Amino acid sequence: MRTIGELRATLTMGYGFPGDADDFEAELAREINHADPADLSGVVRLVEEFRGRVIARQDPAFSTSVAAAVAEIQAARRTGR
Repeated sequence: MRTIGELRATLTMGYGFPGDADDFEAELAREINHADPADLSGVVRLVEEFRGRVIARQDPAFSTSVAAAVAEIQAARRTGR
C-alpha cells in the first residue's frame, strides 16, 4: 500500500473494517476539497490512519486483544454494580 490507489484497492477488497472503503472516499474528498494546495497534511494523516486500520485488521492478535479488552470492561461493569 504505497499509493492512494493501492490503499483504495485494498479497502475495496474488504481488507479494512466494514465501511472503511466508503468512509475513506468520503473523508478523502472532504480533505482534498478543504486543503490548501501547499499543505496536504490532512490527506497524509488520513492515508496513514486508514493504512493503519488495514494493518490492524489483518493482525491475528488484534481480534484477540479487542475481545480481551471487551471482557475486561464487561467484568468491571458487573463488579461495579
